[in-house]
Amino acid sequence: MRILIAEDEPIIALGLAERLRRLGHQPIGPAHDGVEAVNVARVDTPDLYLFDIDMPRLDGLAAAAALAAEGRRRPVVILTGVDDPQLVDRSVASGAAAYLTKPIDDRQLDAAIRVAAARHEDLLALEAEVERARRLLADRKLVERAKGLLMDAFSLSEADAHARLQRAARNRNLSLGAIAQDIIDQRDVLHGAGGSGHAEA
Repeated sequence: MRILIAEDEPIIALGLAERLRRLGHQPIGPAHDGVEAVNVARVDTPDLYLFDIDMPRLDGLAAAAALAAEGRRRPVVILTGVDDPQLVDRSVASGAAAYLTKPIDDRQLDAAIRVAAARHEDLLALEAEVERARRLLADRKLVERAKGLLMDAFSLSEADAHARLQRAARNRNLSLGAIAQDIIDQRDVLHGAGGSGHAEA
């Protein structure tokens, strides 16, 4: 895994890079503050961010948030030298998937990386499922509206209108939602065709 390190203490940063190599990862950087971390991530493509929370110019959480806003969201492991519950809460609220208090050992770092990566994948899967449900709901609303237009224009039952939508979707190899949208876009034509007995769908 390609892991971007952002740590303002050079000795700690080098130690983290060495630990990552021992664990089989490829360290990137280290960046010496959050601004540099953002710039490095824009040029390179890390798989995970390993950011100190307390850095000059831009802290680790703010850097991760800035990258996420640019579409560069990755799993985040936050490091801190202070065991502060408020920092833990802020890390969780900001979307950091794992949190480590220095000093850390290889076992802790490995576990944090695995946890962060797994949580990130779970989040992406959940977001994809939510988006799929949103699209299905939007399509269902379009289909209901298109059925109503067909029913009004051609004096069809709901079942017949739905059957026409399904037939048109099969014939044109499109989704029901796409067919419904097409009918809605042509609703003026449909209203003008009312009583003709012929449907575009």
